[in-house]
Amino acid sequence: MALRHAVLAALLDGELSGYQLAKAFDVGVANFWHALPQQLYAELARLEKEGLVAGRRVVQETRPAKRLFHVTDAGLAELERFAADTSKPSFIRDDLLVKVQAADHVDAEALIRQVEERAAMAEAKIDLFRRILRKMRGDLGEEEFLRVGRRIGPYLTCLRGLAFEEGNRDWCRRTAAILRARNAAVAGEETPAVAGEGAAPASRRPEVARADR
Repeated sequence: MALRHAVLAALLDGELSGYQLAKAFDVGVANFWHALPQQLYAELARLEKEGLVAGRRVVQETRPAKRLFHVTDAGLAELERFAADTSKPSFIRDDLLVKVQAADHVDAEALIRQVEERAAMAEAKIDLFRRILRKMRGDLGEEEFLRVGRRIGPYLTCLRGLAFEEGNRDWCRRTAAILRARNAAVAGEETPAVAGEGAAPASRRPEVARADR
């Protein structure tokens, strides 16, 4: 998938300025395709040059003139072609997971703090997605909206973003709890040595100590 397809899909609801497109990405599309505002502006220019979107200048009384963009027939044809192609599976690339992979050899407290921060970020996104979904549904319940809602595509992608962040939050909370419990267990094994009972400091992780017994 290229950024162009995400831009074309975001413009299906109607005309948007570059600024409005960036806002649309930030609250919806970004949950499955991230792009910076300057990347969106550059992509709009390319799409217009290729005839996949068309722009028109709108004069505003109290603000500078702006340009609004909409998908052309050629742009719709490109989306049709893209939708017919086989989608490649997605892959996770997350530096936090690399850190968790090394959890047995790095500072546990620093890692716990980062995992908890990620959980808080996920919780904030969950709240945002829920608000967006409620706004999309309007007065309809979810099941009714899923049957008769006007634009189901954005709703389904928002549901996917919600499920992703809920899973992310739950994994982060569990991971933080596990790491904290293991860290406390290690600290407990070190206590006798600190208290001066003659035992050697238990500086090794629980699983290593058990293997030596």
